[in-house]
Amino acid sequence: MENFKIEPAQRIKRLPPYLFGRLNALKLTKRQAGADIIDLGMGNPSDPAPQIVVDKLCEAANDPRNHRYSAVKGIKNLRKEVAIKYERNWNVSLDPDKEVLACIGSKEGFSHLCLAMMGPGDTAIVPDPSFPIHNYAVTLAGGNVITVPLGCDEKFLNTIAEVCEHTYPSPKVLILNYPHNPTAMTVDEGFFEMVVDIAKKFKIVVIHDFAYGETCFDGYKAPSFLSVKGAKDVGVELITMSKPYNMAGFRIGFAVGNKDMIDYLYTIKGYYDYGIFQALQIAGIIAMRHCEADIAAQNLIYQSRRDVLCEGLYKIGWEVEKPRASMFVWAKVPKEHSKGKGSIDYAMELMEHAEVSMAPGRGFGENGEDYMRIALVENEQRLRQAIRNISRYLREKPIRKTKI
Repeated sequence: MENFKIEPAQRIKRLPPYLFGRLNALKLTKRQAGADIIDLGMGNPSDPAPQIVVDKLCEAANDPRNHRYSAVKGIKNLRKEVAIKYERNWNVSLDPDKEVLACIGSKEGFSHLCLAMMGPGDTAIVPDPSFPIHNYAVTLAGGNVITVPLGCDEKFLNTIAEVCEHTYPSPKVLILNYPHNPTAMTVDEGFFEMVVDIAKKFKIVVIHDFAYGETCFDGYKAPSFLSVKGAKDVGVELITMSKPYNMAGFRIGFAVGNKDMIDYLYTIKGYYDYGIFQALQIAGIIAMRHCEADIAAQNLIYQSRRDVLCEGLYKIGWEVEKPRASMFVWAKVPKEHSKGKGSIDYAMELMEHAEVSMAPGRGFGENGEDYMRIALVENEQRLRQAIRNISRYLREKPIRKTKI
C-alpha cells in the first residue's frame, strides 16, 4: 500500500504558523541543558489559590455525589454567586438562569461563543495587537477577521464605525478586551457607552473579554462592559477565576450578558461537554463568597512587582509606562538594543544569551512589533535578576562573536 499524507480540515490550514513555537522549543532545550530560564513569557499565575478554596476542593472531591456528570451551564449556586459578584462589584443585575453560563475557563467560553455566533461569510472586527485566540477562534469558526489598530478613545471607535459602514456584508461581531492583553491598555466607563451606541447603530454584537477586570492597581477600577445601559442588548462579557483567585489550573470562567448569546453558547456546549467537574465548581463558590480580600492582596503583590520591573526596564533604556491593570508590562525595545531584529528574533536572543523569556509583541499582531509583553509572574528578586541578566548581555553584546 502506498504511503499517503493525512490532511487536516481546512480550518486547521487557515491558522497561521504558531509564532511562539520557536521560543518554546528553545526554552525546553535550554532547560534540559540545565539553564535557569527566568520565564516571564506566559500569564500563568505562580502564586497559590486561597487555602480555603483548596480545602473545599479536597472535601468536595471526596464526595461521591460530585463524581457524576455536572450541569452544562454550571450548578445553580455557582451561577448565583456570579450574579451576586456582578451586583456587588459593578452594579450589574444578572439573571443566573438565563444570563450566566460557566465555561472551562474564559478561553474555552470565548472560542465556543465564536463557534456559536459565526460561520463562513461572517466577519469579526479585532483590534491589533490582540490576544491570539481573539483572532484564531474566529478563524476556527470559519469566519473572517478585519483588524483595526488598537485604541481606547473616540478615534479608535470612529475607525470601527467606518469599518462597519463601508464593509459588505456588515461585520457581525466586535471583539474587545479591556484591561487589554497584551498591552495592559485600560478604559473608563464612558468608552463603553460609545461602544453600545455603535453596536446598536450598525447591528454588530460585542464580545468583551474581561479576564483582567479585577487585576487593577493604584486605585483604578476597571469598568464592566455590562455596567453601561443597553449593553446586555448587544453583547456578552467573559470573566475568569484564573487571574483574581490564582485558579488558572482549575479552568473555571463565565460568559454573562445577552440571554440569546448565552443560549447559543449553551447549545454548542451541550454537544461538546457535560460541564465542569462539580468539586471545582463548589470550590469556585467558596472563592467568590470568601476571597475578595485575597484578590486585593494579590493585586498589591502584582503592583509591587510591576514597580520593580518598570523601574528596572527604565534604567536599561526600555520605553515603558506603568500599567494600571492586568498582570503584564508592555515595553518597547530600543532600536539600538535590538539592532533591527524583529521582536521574535530578539526574544530568542534574550533567551539564548540572557536566559530571560518574554513574549514577543509580533506574536500578538503586526502592531505589536518592537514590543515585549512581560508577565508579572516571578517574585521581585527574580525580576531584578532578569533585569541584571539583560543589562549584562547588553554590555557584552558589542564584543560578542557570532558563531557561523
